[in-house]
Amino acid sequence: MKNRRVTEAIVSIARNRVEEKSIVEALNLLPIEAIIKPEDCVVITPNWVKSQPPHTATVVGPETLRELIQYVKSKNPKRIVVAVGSGGDDTKNVFRNIGYDRIIEEEKVEFVDLNFGPYINLALGHEVINQTEMNKLMMETDVLISFTQLKYHEEATMSASIKNIALGWPPAEVHGFPKKKLGIHEDLHGFIVAMTKKFPADISIISVDKAMIGTGPSDGKAVNTEGLVIASTDAVAADAIGGRLLGFLPQAVQYLYTLYRDGVGEADPKKMTMRGVTLADAEKIFSVAAYGQEVVLDQNNQIKDLHGNR
Repeated sequence: MKNRRVTEAIVSIARNRVEEKSIVEALNLLPIEAIIKPEDCVVITPNWVKSQPPHTATVVGPETLRELIQYVKSKNPKRIVVAVGSGGDDTKNVFRNIGYDRIIEEEKVEFVDLNFGPYINLALGHEVINQTEMNKLMMETDVLISFTQLKYHEEATMSASIKNIALGWPPAEVHGFPKKKLGIHEDLHGFIVAMTKKFPADISIISVDKAMIGTGPSDGKAVNTEGLVIASTDAVAADAIGGRLLGFLPQAVQYLYTLYRDGVGEADPKKMTMRGVTLADAEKIFSVAAYGQEVVLDQNNQIKDLHGNR
C-alpha cells in the first residue's frame, strides 16, 4: 500500500466566485509543503469520464486544471504528470474535444493515458478481481492528486475523490469500455475499497462549482455553486464532507463507510481538522443552488454524529 504523506485528516472548504481562486485558497489551507517535495513525481488525475463540456458537471474545467498545474509547479517538484483513463470515451477524444491538449502543451507537463501500458501487476485481494494490470506510472508516483467534481452516481451512490482514482486508473484496454468486462461492476463498492487501500490520494480536490445531482456520472443535472471547493489530505474525509452536501452520512455510501471502518481514513467531521468555510455554510450554499432552499444535515453548526444522532 502506498502511504499518504500527511495522515492527519485536514479538510478545507473555500468559496471564491472564481473556481480557480477557490482551488488555490483551499490548497493554501493544507500543509502542502509537507506533501510535495523537490524530488517528487506529482501525478494529477482529473475527472475526464466522458467527452461532455465542463458546464454539464461531467468533467473538470481546463482552466481550473491549468491553475492546479501552476500551483503544483510553484512547489518545484521534479516531475508533474497529468494521468487519466477515461471510462466513458476514448481518453484522447476527451483530451482534444474539451481542450485539455492545449493546457498540457502550454504548461509543458507530461500526459499519460492510463488506459494503456506499459503495465505492472497489482494484487488487490478483491473477490471478483484478485489482481489487475496498472500503468507502471503507479510505481513512479510520489504524490497523487485526485481532482474531480461532486456527483450523485447511479451505482456508487456518489462520485468524488475516491472513485475518481479507483475507476480512473484501471486500464480500459484490459477492463473494456466502460470498464465492466472483467467484473469491476459486479462488486463496485468492494473494488473501490480494494483499489483505495492500495493507492490512496495524498491530496483530494472536489469541485462543487459544477456538481451533479439526479444521477451520474454524466447524465444528471448540473448545479452551479459559483466556486465552492473542498480539499483534503484524506480522501475519505474529503468524500465524507462531500457526501454531507448531497445529504449522505457515511454509512449511506458503502465503500466510504467500509474504508472508514477499516481505518483507511476519517469519516467523522468531529475528528477532522476543518478549515475555511464551515460545513453548515457549505451545505447551505450547495442546497440553495441545487434545490432553491436550505436543506442541511448540520444545522446551526451542530454537526451530526456519524450515525445521525445529535
